[in-house]
Amino acid sequence: MTELTTSATKSGILGRRAFMGGALASGALLLPACQSFGGFSLTDAVRRLLYLSSERAFARLTAPGGFWDEQVAALGLSNMIGSRGGVVASILTSTLFKDRLEGAFADIAIEGAERAAPIVADAVRVIGIQNAIALVNGGPTAATAFLREDLGVTLVEAMVPELGDAMRVASDPLVGELLSGLTGIDVAGVSRNVATQIDNAIWNEMGLEEAAIRRNPQSTNDPLLMSVFGAGAVL
Repeated sequence: MTELTTSATKSGILGRRAFMGGALASGALLLPACQSFGGFSLTDAVRRLLYLSSERAFARLTAPGGFWDEQVAALGLSNMIGSRGGVVASILTSTLFKDRLEGAFADIAIEGAERAAPIVADAVRVIGIQNAIALVNGGPTAATAFLREDLGVTLVEAMVPELGDAMRVASDPLVGELLSGLTGIDVAGVSRNVATQIDNAIWNEMGLEEAAIRRNPQSTNDPLLMSVFGAGAVL
């Protein structure tokens, strides 16, 4: 990733973080719940847990040198793109091209995650929680699983068009030329595959962050989360 791209990515991440923080702050609705904590409800606690989990997850997913640099190969690029002819096959198997291809798809994956971030934040803000106590007392990833079920395939559907466009105009000239010039490449299909992989990564990372917060709510320095999820909490 170039210095310019890295700078732009960092700027985009900060912008997304600001959006998510503002969305949560403006949407902290005090809905009825079975127990309140200094004016906040268990519903607010679940929302805050989801917000912090998503913020941490997206920060990790989009950090330069972070998740995508290690995991982008799992997208199965060679299976999705294949090879067309002897010359193209030799290019596809070269170390130089593989590095460039993974770099290009890492950038595309980051774009997908950044596209998904405000959608998750907005969903947290307006989510209807029928039984907050069940989510508070649920398993280590109960809240994340609830939000994922509520959103369904929304993130995938939102990412597919943008990822398809990004692949057609890949920033690396060699990669962009190959992706646009190869006949028989189903760009829409590839973009949906990539979007699905990103969707899975987002929810997996959010689940990991939720579980970490539940294990050690004191690490958040958040009075509400410490009150609700701390060892001495009584619901």
